[in-house]
Amino acid sequence: MKQIEDFKNKKVLVLGLAKSGESAARLLDQLGALVTVNDGKPFDENPTAQSLLEDGIRVICGSHPLELLDEEFELLVKNPGIRYDNPMVEKALAKGIPVWTEVELAYLVSEAPIIGITGSNGKTTTTTMIAEVLNAGGQSAKLCGNIGFPASDVVQGATDKDTLVMELSSFQLMGVETFRPHIAVMTNVMPTHIDYHGSFEEYVAAKWHIQDQMTDQDYLVLNMNQELAKDLAAKTQATVLPFSTTEKVDGAYLEDGQLYFKGELIMSADEIGVPGSHNIENALATIAVAKLSGIDNKVIKETLSHFGGVKHRLQYVTEIRKVRFYNDSKSTNILATQKALSGFDNSKVILIAGGLDRGNEFDELVPDIIGLKAMVILGQSAPRVKRAAEKAGVDFVDATDIADATYKAFALASEGDIVLLSPANASWDMYPNFEVRGDLFLSTVATLKESI
Repeated sequence: MKQIEDFKNKKVLVLGLAKSGESAARLLDQLGALVTVNDGKPFDENPTAQSLLEDGIRVICGSHPLELLDEEFELLVKNPGIRYDNPMVEKALAKGIPVWTEVELAYLVSEAPIIGITGSNGKTTTTTMIAEVLNAGGQSAKLCGNIGFPASDVVQGATDKDTLVMELSSFQLMGVETFRPHIAVMTNVMPTHIDYHGSFEEYVAAKWHIQDQMTDQDYLVLNMNQELAKDLAAKTQATVLPFSTTEKVDGAYLEDGQLYFKGELIMSADEIGVPGSHNIENALATIAVAKLSGIDNKVIKETLSHFGGVKHRLQYVTEIRKVRFYNDSKSTNILATQKALSGFDNSKVILIAGGLDRGNEFDELVPDIIGLKAMVILGQSAPRVKRAAEKAGVDFVDATDIADATYKAFALASEGDIVLLSPANASWDMYPNFEVRGDLFLSTVATLKESI
């Protein structure tokens, strides 16, 4: 880590804790900043704040007092989930105080080159694939960012012999200024998080910050299955490296069931360790990065063939009485579920779906669920999901929660079938996040297996 002087004796406000806020506060303190942490959770219920205070970092908890910003702070580092219409953020911006996310801090002190991955779907899987391929090829790749390991924490132990493989959300990318990855990947861009960004155009603009500082010495890996990506490719200084499953491009592509990079055969698509058309796209993006990084074709093939997926992202769980279980709790929108279903024979799938009601219908999902063996439907959006099932001619049953849904799905299954949790909805009507929802599915499957 670079020991920079940029923050020495500068007053910095860290807004919001969680993992990234704590990491940012500790890094800034280490760099000599005069750090104040402000978090909404009361101090006596906030062990992270208590720990920071014990280490000499000022903390203000329980509320967000606007007058705090009258203390002449020179920088505000906010939790990515805090919106820009938050009164504290609005006042900081009105006072001309820069507002960053901790990704910018990590970049400023990083000795390691950065590979940044963003997109609407496939970010975590692609990030993990890339790290596994690089490590298998003898390089030292460190996962960080939105994948659960704060970049400002991981960077402290990284040297110029490492590579930071960083998953980046649109929320994080809105808070960067000088951030410049050597390689950037945009898996795809679909309408999501519009409630945060206000419009699809603003969402795309947030994602596009990933390449703001890139030059022709850097590489931007884009999914040419999307017309949007073709438009964006003309609007960057970076060297664009395309990938596609629909056409032969000057990069990574699918042709006759085989994956190629600039004419070199890498592997067969059906050798990828995880199913689904979306994972072919993820593998192609990974191949592009791996080839840029000098990884041998044999290593790429072996690693992707043994790739077992990522927890909650079309994760193979186990088999019970020759019924296979897959946990795809991360599928919080229709597109993600469509892609999950593309890897299976619908006639053998019992799909568990439903969750937070965002007011949208599921007509787009109808062509993808036609022929399903059955559906188990739950959550606020159940009436809307049921309408889609009826249009598709699919039988369904109701469930009260994920545990109930898992038992009912197994009861409907026969030898050779698949129970797939791929909700097409966010979890917040019943569970704090998709991880909790997925963990309950995993624990229920484990209990079911023990009882057989």
